[in-house]
Formats: sequence, structure tokens, C-alpha cells
Amino acid sequence: MTRFRNFPIYLVGLLLAPTGWAQTGDLAPVLSKAVSRTVELPGEFLPYLSVSLHAKVPSYVDRVLVDRGSIVKQGDLLVEMSAPEMAAQIAEAESKVQAAEADRLQAEAQLAAAQSTYDRMKQAAETPGAIAGNELIQAEKQVDAAKALLNSRLQAGRATESAVRALQDLQGYLKITAPFDGVVTDRMVHPGALVGPGNDLALLVIQQVSHLRLVVPVPEEDVSGIMNGADVPFQVPAWPERSYLGTIARISHALDQKTRTMAIEMDVMNRDGSLAPGMYPTVKWPVRRSRPSLLVPKTSVVTTTERTFVIRDRDGRAEWVDVRKTVADGDLVEVIGNLKPGDLVLRRATDEMREGSPMLAAKSKQHE
Repeated sequence: MTRFRNFPIYLVGLLLAPTGWAQTGDLAPVLSKAVSRTVELPGEFLPYLSVSLHAKVPSYVDRVLVDRGSIVKQGDLLVEMSAPEMAAQIAEAESKVQAAEADRLQAEAQLAAAQSTYDRMKQAAETPGAIAGNELIQAEKQVDAAKALLNSRLQAGRATESAVRALQDLQGYLKITAPFDGVVTDRMVHPGALVGPGNDLALLVIQQVSHLRLVVPVPEEDVSGIMNGADVPFQVPAWPERSYLGTIARISHALDQKTRTMAIEMDVMNRDGSLAPGMYPTVKWPVRRSRPSLLVPKTSVVTTTERTFVIRDRDGRAEWVDVRKTVADGDLVEVIGNLKPGDLVLRRATDEMREGSPMLAAKSKQHE
């Protein structure tokens, strides 16, 4: 009898307990604050400048003055080629220039003679009846014809001179020089090779490695905080103990449809030559939100096979609000959903707290 004496009291207490008390805990407000974090993203180094050098005219390679790894300055002679037939073409063009010059001199003499004849006849025509009128007209026409002939000879002379200059310019392409300061990263020819426009073979590849491009594919959710001109740290596997800096310089402003990332280019000065094109660094990318983030306790987020949600207090009853978790900040986690700062959510939520259940117990613990 003694151990069953208080049984009715326990039964009454159990029946009067608010629905959902076992599933509820205290409430926590939704916080709003700026969240900054760093994510590690892979990158790739590209040379700031890169060019494959080709032969412009059909020729044979005489000398290659550099090899793979050679450091060159702008204007340095790299390759010498020869084209024996080009010398003959230049000599032929120069002979045409001389012939055109002779024709010009002859035309000038003819013009001078015609002009002298016309001047004498014009002076004689001042005496009435000295010469016939049509003779003066014919003399004048001969002067005009001589002038036209001289102009054509002058134009022909300019054309032949232009042909000589063009051939001489082509002859200048038989010497390949460095277009910029850099390093020879590849060599594909040796003396005796036949090169030219009909051959796609490149002679050399030169890259500028003192100044590099670091290309980083930034995920779509992290592009909002990109700041042009910001310095970003990174490391490379070859030198794990060192930390480098790159400066954001170029933003593609378009997402890759396959990876949903935006290519960002950073300028990196490689003064000591420790970096090289083709390296894959790890970039410590700073993520900055354009507006404050909403944070809730980690235990407030419930994840089931169907949805991820928090339980919000809506006029004393439980309301499931779908959210998407992003990043953690200590004991809090950033969520994206239909929430606003100051909303009260269940601190320790489970899917056993059904939607619409009373949350009086949780409220009372919140105000204690």
C-alpha cells in the first residue's frame, strides 16, 4: 500500500503536462552579423605573356642561339635563317628601280624640251602672223603629254622602290628576335631545318615568368565578396613553408556553365623565380558576404532525408522553417531561409517536435 500511495498524483501530473514538453528546450534568437571566412581553392599559374615564334618566309635555319631555359631580353637575337633566292629577288627589284630612274630622267628631259619649244612659240606668237595658231596649241599639248609621262614614270619608280623595301623587310624576318623579356621554355628546331608559312612547326616558345597570372575558379556562392585590387595569400606544394601574395586584377564576370565557377585572375610578381607556370597553388580565398548573415545554434538545425529546417516560435506554436546551412562560426552556423533577425528558434530541435505543437514550455524557460 505504501508504494502506491502517491500514484494518483503522478498520473494527474503526467496528464496535465503540456504537449511537446519533452521535445522542447530553451529558445535562441536568430542573430545577424557580418561573417568573414577563408576557404581553400585550387589555382593554376599561367605566364603573363607567352608566344610561339614562327618563320614568316620559307627559309633554312642557319643558327639557333638559345635553348630551353635560356633567359632572354627584348630584342636579343634568337634564330638566324637563310633564303638564297631572296637575295636574287632583291637584286632584280633594285635593277628595276634603276631602270625606272632612267625612264624618269628621260621623261624629265622630254618635258623640258617640250616646255622650251612651247615657251619659244608662245613668245613668237606675240608677233602677228609669225606662227599658226594651231602650232601653239600642239606645243601646249605636247607639254601636257610630257608631264603625264613624267608622272607615270615617277609612280612606277615609287612602286619599284616599295617592292625593294618589301623584300628587304622580308629579309629582316630571317632574324628572329625576342619580343619581350622572358625565358625560352621550348625549342623545336635545329640548324638545317626547312621552315616557313607552309610549315606549322614553331621555332621557339618564350614565356614571361617574372610576372605570372594566377587563375582561380571561385564558386558561385563566394563571388559576391570579390574586391578588385585585394591581396590574397596562397601556397605552393614546392615550397610549403612559404606564403605568397597575389593581387586580384581581372574578373571574368561570367560563370562556367559546367563548374558554376567564375575565373578570377591575380597578378603575382615572381622576382626570385620560385614559381613557375603550370604550378597548382592552394589559394586561401577570403569570403565576404555583401550583407550580414543569419546565425543560429548548430543544434537548432534539423536534417532529415527530406528537408533541413529549424523550429521557430510562431505565436506559441512550433513552425518548421526550411533553411540551407552554409558555414560554421564557432557554436553557431550560418543559415539561409525565411528567417529574420530576432526570430526565436528552438535551441535543441528534433523532428519529434511536430509542426503546430505548443511551445509554452520553451517560452517559459526562455524567460527564466
